[in-house]
Amino acid sequence: MPFLLSPALSLLLLLFFLFLSTIAGISAVNDTHGRPVGALKLERIQRHLSRINKPTARTIESPDGDIIDCVHRHKQPAIDHPLLKNHRIQRVPPRRPRPKSDGGPGNYTGGGVGPRGAWQTWHHVGHCPKGTVPIRRSSVDDVLRARSLYHFGKKQWRLPLARDVDAPDVVSGNGHEHAIAYTAAAGEVYGAKATINVWDPTIEGPNEFSLSQIWILSGSFDGSDLNSIEAGWQVSPELYGDSRPRLFTYWTSDAYQVTGCYNLLCSGFVQTNNRIAIGAAISPVSSYSGDQFDITILIWKDPKLGNWWLGFGDNTLVGYWPAELFTHLADHATMVEWGGEVVNMRPNGAHTATRMGSGHFAEDGFGRASYFRNLEVVDGDNSLTAADSIATLAEDTHCYNIRSSTSSEWGVHFYFGGPGNNPKCP
Repeated sequence: MPFLLSPALSLLLLLFFLFLSTIAGISAVNDTHGRPVGALKLERIQRHLSRINKPTARTIESPDGDIIDCVHRHKQPAIDHPLLKNHRIQRVPPRRPRPKSDGGPGNYTGGGVGPRGAWQTWHHVGHCPKGTVPIRRSSVDDVLRARSLYHFGKKQWRLPLARDVDAPDVVSGNGHEHAIAYTAAAGEVYGAKATINVWDPTIEGPNEFSLSQIWILSGSFDGSDLNSIEAGWQVSPELYGDSRPRLFTYWTSDAYQVTGCYNLLCSGFVQTNNRIAIGAAISPVSSYSGDQFDITILIWKDPKLGNWWLGFGDNTLVGYWPAELFTHLADHATMVEWGGEVVNMRPNGAHTATRMGSGHFAEDGFGRASYFRNLEVVDGDNSLTAADSIATLAEDTHCYNIRSSTSSEWGVHFYFGGPGNNPKCP
C-alpha cells in the first residue's frame, strides 16, 4: 500500500527542498576573485537591490547588455531619501539660463570634420512611456565588483591635495590624478556649461576609472563640509562591468564620506526625463584622426525653487538635485571645475597606463586630444557668460596635461589628457 503524505507535510517538504535549492544556488555565486559568496552576504545584496531596482512598467534590453527599467517617476529611488519625505517632484521646468546679449560663443563650424552629438545605445531598441523614467538595472555582479556593499556606487574617500592658496579645492591623493580648468576668481556661481568630447579610453586596473566631467563645488576639503555636484562621462569597469563611456552623475554633501552616490544608485537625484538613462552607454564615440562626437552638459540652480538641474544636449532636461540635499550648495557654488580625472592604483609600483580623455596629450590638438569647448558659467541673473577667468592644473604633466585657449567659434576651451605610463611617466 503506498505511503501518502498529508497536505501540510507535503507543503513543509516542498518548502524545505526549495530552501535547499536556494542555498545551493547562493553558494554557486562567486565574487570577482572566484571565491564563493556566502548566503547571508548574498541575502544582504538582494535586499539592497530590491530597494534600488524599483518595479518596472516596461523593460528594455539594450544591445550592449544593459537592462533599462521604465519606472514610474513617483516610485524612483530619489523619493526614499529621508530629507525628501515631503518633497513634491517639480513638474514645471525651470527657466534655462539665457546667453548674454552679445550672443556668447558659437558652435564649431570649420576645420575638417566637425564634432557631432553622441547619444545612448539603448535608444535603438525601445523607449520609456510618459510618466516613467529609465533606470539602468543593477545586478548582483555589479555589487560584487565593489569593495563592499557599503562602497557600492560611491567614490572612495580621498585626501586633500597639497596646494598653493590660489589652487582649486580639487580632491587628490589615493591615486586620483587630474587635468582641469577652474574658475580662478572667487565669488558666487549658480551653474556651469560645457561641451565635452567623448572617447573610450583604455583602463588598466579593475578598480581604476577615467572620466571627463564638470564639478560644481562649495565648502572646503579642510573638513567634511564639501558639497559637490558632478556630471559628465566615465569609463569604469568596476562600476559597470565593461569599458564603455557612460553618462554619469554624482553628488555629496560631506566630502564623499557618507552622503551621495553615482547616478541613481542611492536616493537623492530626481529624474524627470523619460529618454535619458543615467549610467547608460554613450554611442558613437570619437576616433583618432576621425569623426569627433561630444555631449553638452549644463548644471544650474533654479532661481525660484533652488533645485540644481541637469541639462543634456541643447534642450533636454534630465532631472535635478533637490536643494534639501545640500548645506553650502543650498545657496550657491563658489567654484566650478572642468576636466579629466583618473585613478592610478600603481600596479607593480609603476604608474598606471589608464588613459585620460583620448590618451593623447593636449598639444596633439583637434581629432587627437580630448577637449572641452564653450566653457560658460551661470551668474546671479540666471545668465550664461564665458568662463574668461580660468586657471589650469595637472599634478604631473608628464602623465596627463592641459592647455587652454579662446576662439570665436569655441569660446573658452581646452585640450587635455595623456597616456599615463610612458618613458617620462614611469
